[in-house]
Order: sequence, then C-alpha cells, then structure tokens
Amino acid sequence: MNQWRIFILDHHNYLMPFLGKINKNGVCAYASRTLLFLKDDATLKPLAIELSLPGLSPGTEIHRVFRPGGNGSEAALWQFAKAHVGVNDSGYQQLISHWLKTHAVVEPFIIATRRQLSVMHPIHRLLDPHFKDTMHINALARSTVLKGGGIIEKTLYSGEVSMELSSSLYKEWRFDEQSLPGDLLKRGMAFHNPDCLAGVQLLFEDYPYGTDGLEIWVATKRWVNDYCLHFYKDDNSLRSDHEIQEWWSEIKKIGHGDKCNETWWYPMTTLSDLVEALTTLIWISSGLHASVNFGQYEYVGHPLNRPIKCRNFIPMEGTKEFAEFLHDPDKFFLKMLPNRSEITLYMALLEVLSAPTSDEVYLGQQRSPNWIDDVWVKQRFEQFAEELNKVDKRIVERNADPKLKNRQGPSNIPYKLLRPAVSNVKSCQGITAIGIPNSISM
Repeated sequence: MNQWRIFILDHHNYLMPFLGKINKNGVCAYASRTLLFLKDDATLKPLAIELSLPGLSPGTEIHRVFRPGGNGSEAALWQFAKAHVGVNDSGYQQLISHWLKTHAVVEPFIIATRRQLSVMHPIHRLLDPHFKDTMHINALARSTVLKGGGIIEKTLYSGEVSMELSSSLYKEWRFDEQSLPGDLLKRGMAFHNPDCLAGVQLLFEDYPYGTDGLEIWVATKRWVNDYCLHFYKDDNSLRSDHEIQEWWSEIKKIGHGDKCNETWWYPMTTLSDLVEALTTLIWISSGLHASVNFGQYEYVGHPLNRPIKCRNFIPMEGTKEFAEFLHDPDKFFLKMLPNRSEITLYMALLEVLSAPTSDEVYLGQQRSPNWIDDVWVKQRFEQFAEELNKVDKRIVERNADPKLKNRQGPSNIPYKLLRPAVSNVKSCQGITAIGIPNSISM
C-alpha cells in the first residue's frame, strides 16, 4: 500500500442501504469490495472479493471473502464471486457513470445556456454543438428506458430502486471534480505534478482512459482558452458580462439549486474560471460520454462475461444448494443468470446505445461551415482539429505497442473509445467504438 499498488473497486457503502429493497422478487445482490494488486507489467491482479449483506440486527452486516482458486470448487466459487461484482459494476456503469454523470447533470447547463445566453453570444456558439440532441435523447430515455416498468427496471439488478439509487449518489456530485484531472486525482489514479500534462501524473502510464483522455483534455482546454481570450481581454470584461453572470447564477441557484451553497463552485470572476468550466462541460459531453457509452456492446454485451443481475446467492457449505453446486458448477452458474428475455432486452439496449447516430458530428468537426463568421476563430478551430488528428495517431501507435498490455487486454480488443478520428469519420459508422461525438446524443 505504501507503494500505491493496492487498488479497490468499492461497491459497498452506497449499496448497503438499498439491498433490503433490491433483494426481492428473485433478485440476489451483494454489496461488494474487490482488492486488486498492480503488477510490474501495469496489469491489475484481483486478490480478494468481499461480498456483504445486511445482518439480522439493524446496523450489522454479514461478510464473505473469496480468493482466487486454482481448480475445482474453489475456482468455481471465485467465478461466482466475480459474477456478483460484475452485477454491481454493470449497475453503477449504467446508472451512475453513464446516466447520472453525463446525461442528467448536463441538463441544467443546457437549459441555462438556452435561457440566459443570446444565440449570438460567443459562449453560446462555443457550447451549442456540444448540446445537440441531448435534451431530446434524455426525454426519450425517461419515456422508455428509465420510466417505471421500463427497460432499466426490467433488466438491471437494482430494478425499481434504480432511480432512487442514482439520485442518492447525486448527493456526492461536485462540478469541480468532473474535469478529467479532478476525477483522476479524486479516485487516486493520479497525483499533482506541474511538469506533467494537465498538471497531473498518472500512477502508471499503461492506463488507456487516463493517457488518451488527458491528451484530449489538454487539446480541448487550449482551444477553449484561446477562444475565450479572443473575446475577453481581461477578467474585468468577464465580470461585466451580464449574460455570463446570469448564466452561471441560474446553473448554481436553479439548475443545481440543491447545491447552490456549496463552496466548490467556480466564482466565475476570472477567465481561468470560465475556461475550466467550459472545458469541463465539453469534456462531459464529448470524451467522458464517449468513454462510458460507445463501448458498451463491445465490452459488456456478452451476459456470461458481464451479468446484469443474479437470481441466486453463492451457496453456503452444508446446504442443499451447495450440494447442487458441487454436482454441476456450470449448471448452477447458468441458473444464477437472468432469464433469456431479460438478457436479450438488455443486449438490444446496449446495441442501440453503442452506435452513434447517422448525422453525428464529432469533436473537431463543424456542424456547419457558417457556425461563426470570425476568420481567426475558424483558423484556430482547424488547428484544434489537427491537434486531435495527431492525438489519434499517437493512440493508434500506443495500441500497437506490445509492452502496453492494458491497451488490448486479455480479450485482445484495442482501446478505441477516445480516438478522435476527425479525418476518418467513416470509420466511426456503426458499432466501432471509434470517434468522440460532440454531444450526448445516445
């Protein structure tokens, strides 16, 4: 631990209060903690899994710990434990990483932009491509996927508790931690280093999301910074911009009104405040959303690899279920999984979510050549697009480096989720996991 080589995948604290409601109607869910060890080749090796349930008395818990087994029943029990962790992780990925931290939290920013900034305002013009179709897709999601009795409730282990669980974790949300550097620092995946990209240094370089994402973040921030400096000569000009101040006020006091008194909001009195806020918004709408959404079918579409719920707990030794497990571990494992209709429905959802729309506009592309009439801005945007093309080439090179084992993983799937691919949009058609769409449109 002193060498920062022990990592934790923690689905315990936030889940425990909800397990009583979740474990009904045939659902069997634990709250899990998984410890992993960072090996010399930068891959992570699972060390142990703790699965927890509420105890018989209030405030108590029942814990079981599983470790990797070489063969026989121990190996099968380890596989079962990993499946239950996968269930927790599938729910968190869809409800929190995807829905809450991209689709939901960006809505107040879109509404405030439409209400407070003139369509001629330079910040409105900067943000507008990154808000394309988001309100429409969110409304569609609420009417089909997220509604009571909708696809999420029918498929994910969290069932009717899904939106309550998502709302509960929103209480921990902070806008200043949604920048990529802020997120990496919060999760302990990086530390401050002013000599490194974006002022942070990754704990290990073979971390595709962090390495690729920081290059996208830095290129985007440079573009946003130059854009803002073109329209604001100093901090005073920002403070005297009535529309921007009203825009930021509505975001804090109305859009995220339950958090209006938090001290972590940027005061919006300096150009650095504006640049950081705008870069974060663009990152959420483009890079972050691309990384948590468009690889879903490719990475988690196979239910044996990534279950969405379990119908049995792991059997205790000495029980009838344990004897059944010993007789045929594979058959017992298949009985743990959801039924075929639930699996098929969720796979169909992932397939739809993982394919960009036919009219998708990608980061570094212009929706229209007439989006702004400023020649300097257009030239600077072309430079931004060229920067992204260079990033794309470096990502392809890293994916081909055999020393970087996490770029391919055991499944031999190259990490493409943060490839800009600005100059090769045709490669982004269908379920390719290539390209960073400008906005949250899926």
